[in-house]
Amino acid sequence: MDDGNFEERPTILAMKGHPGTGKSTLAKSIARTLKCPLIDKDHFKDCTKPLQVVTKLLNDLSYEAMWRVASTQLDLGLSVVIDSPLSRRAHLDRILELADRSGARVVILECKPRDEAEWRRRLERRSEVDGSSWHKPSTWQEMEKLLEGYEGCWDYDIGEVPRLVVDTTCANGVEEVVSSVLEFVSNACGAKRINNN
Repeated sequence: MDDGNFEERPTILAMKGHPGTGKSTLAKSIARTLKCPLIDKDHFKDCTKPLQVVTKLLNDLSYEAMWRVASTQLDLGLSVVIDSPLSRRAHLDRILELADRSGARVVILECKPRDEAEWRRRLERRSEVDGSSWHKPSTWQEMEKLLEGYEGCWDYDIGEVPRLVVDTTCANGVEEVVSSVLEFVSNACGAKRINNN
């Protein structure tokens, strides 16, 4: 068994970043390129809209469902892209636990827009286009309130986990960003192949 080969050892590519930073767009492109499952926490949370009165519980339930789906894919030997804010150290700890149990590697891709004005435009434009995202901030004021509520907990030490920080507001197209991400993942994992087939 070649431990440097994605075929032999799955990889978890964990997205990290605030709402509206381009995480989901990038995650979809990466998963499509790698031909591996995309597990998006928002897919689970979107299903809970009728129960939105208990938001904290639903958020926790969405994460739990996401961890279980990721675990199943890893047990099948598949690499996965996990799309969530990864805003708390406890979420990273859970990913590391899944990786340890399944023998997978973990790589973090953090989306950090340098151009705050563009991030703001994207966030507010998204709410106009996608009204189904009832649990995401739809105004910059809501985003600021969310960040205030985090009390800085999103800025934690990730230890030895390989991490690539990308500016999702740069002029480069998504394809170019995906290409640099795949190169980083290959180098970080010593992988010869970076897909599931």
